[in-house]
Amino acid sequence: MAEENGLKDLIACTTRISSIVDDDLSYAGYNISELMEHDVRFEEVIYLLWNLHLPTQMEYRHFEKELRDNYAISDAVEQCILIQSRQHLHPMSVLRSTVSLLGVYNVHAEDTSAEATYEQSIQLMAKMPTIIATFARLRKGQTPIEPRKDLGFAANFLYMLSGEEPDALQEKAFNRALVLHADHELNASTFAARVCASTLSDIYSCVTAAIGTLKGPLHGGANERVFDMLKEIREQGNTQVYLQEKLDSQEKIMGFGHRVYKHQDPREKYLREMAKELTLGTENEIWYTLSCEIEAYMKNTKGLIPNVDFYSATVYHVLGIDSSIFTLLFAMSRVAGWIAHIQEQQKNNKLIRPRSNYVGASGLEYLPINKR
Repeated sequence: MAEENGLKDLIACTTRISSIVDDDLSYAGYNISELMEHDVRFEEVIYLLWNLHLPTQMEYRHFEKELRDNYAISDAVEQCILIQSRQHLHPMSVLRSTVSLLGVYNVHAEDTSAEATYEQSIQLMAKMPTIIATFARLRKGQTPIEPRKDLGFAANFLYMLSGEEPDALQEKAFNRALVLHADHELNASTFAARVCASTLSDIYSCVTAAIGTLKGPLHGGANERVFDMLKEIREQGNTQVYLQEKLDSQEKIMGFGHRVYKHQDPREKYLREMAKELTLGTENEIWYTLSCEIEAYMKNTKGLIPNVDFYSATVYHVLGIDSSIFTLLFAMSRVAGWIAHIQEQQKNNKLIRPRSNYVGASGLEYLPINKR
């Protein structure tokens, strides 16, 4: 029954944004392999998800400028991030609260017209990297770095994180990671966003709901734990012994298996390629080598496939990104899809209100409190 399977295979809405059919992922009709083959920029994918067609040169230049003009965050928002930068706070909690705060500071936040929603969408999309990079630096006691309007989405984030402009390979790798995580049909966080949007709530509330959902360990955070596993295996020195001990104790091996894909995650191979290219001939090649060993062992012993989280852990680490903010990068990309689904829900809205199957007691007779 549906309640026993977490609504598995239940169709909850219709969409034109993305689809998963026979282990293939498409964005608005474009197979992910087609987008990867042409190294499409993340900004083009955002536009595609929001408008259901790729931009012309003129549309792209205008859209890119809108994003870049909105990179910066206010001093008040930066101060809020500083207050939240204590080590004990969960990074996703900080992102959730800060995005909610953007709505507080936007005087038009309650305007849910198409024009206002689009303006808010641009601001949310553009400011997410700045919020995350600011938090990452403040948490380490470093001074935030102002965004650069002359850099694209991927390059600008890496620059704000390290203070150094990324090289072409680094930018390509991170851009690909963003594209591959941009949308994924009706996953848990997207469903939460659409449910919130169906009540006619504002976009900040919808995205905040999505972030709160992504925070849960059964949805986001797998690549962070993948890298923890890689570090533990490197310290222990034997991949097979480590994995078999985990399997014998019935522990989950992170980065393997998927709720929808049966034979392969179509996104995984592109991140594997980038992990190999980034690490080849460097001291970081050990992370790629260990990943390949894990993949082979899990395939041979359990028949499990690696998912998008598995090799993204190595890619992010090699790019100099601390594993504690890996899930924030997921949100930075997936907000493109969340916003697309929020906008789609608003255009043809009907309140999402499913029923539940009551299995509790019935027909009970009330007793006054002095007789219980």
